Amino acid sequence: MPFAIAEYKWGTGPMIKVGDQIPSMTLTKATADGPKPVTTDEIFKGRKVVMFAVPGAFTPTCSAKHLPGYVQNFDALKAKGVDEVVCMAVNDGFVMGAWGREQGTGDKITMLSDGSAALTKALGLELDLVARGMGVRSQRFALVAQDGRVTHLAVESAGGFDVSRAEAVLAAL
Repeated sequence: MPFAIAEYKWGTGPMIKVGDQIPSMTLTKATADGPKPVTTDEIFKGRKVVMFAVPGAFTPTCSAKHLPGYVQNFDALKAKGVDEVVCMAVNDGFVMGAWGREQGTGDKITMLSDGSAALTKALGLELDLVARGMGVRSQRFALVAQDGRVTHLAVESAGGFDVSRAEAVLAAL
């Protein structure tokens, strides 16, 4: 059954905006050797990074369109000067690793676990689906950051899949 818009509870804090710095914190990166801690400073400092977030690994739109679009457009993103492409979800590192393997991300897309939604909440981009038995998730969004500072932010409306897709981010670069 699809979600009714009234069932969504959007972020309660101030949303990050263009010009803001990505908060410093430790998350989990899926690697070939299993989940490993990684800081946002390690990911973003001195680099141009595209990070997109999905409500959940293995979910329909995320698996059929969102992540595959970034895998398919990886070379075009690199050609625009992007150093790293990061997929983030409020799932654990093992799930993110399994989803990356299933989707064939290889060494193209960094699969980042925000298991407790700490970064998602710090960005003001959480999506409360507790009433639907799915816990707190991330809204669907994409951002571009240069040296940890947000230069582009695209947050989808409820149920949307337009502004955060890889092609839209490419057009914004």
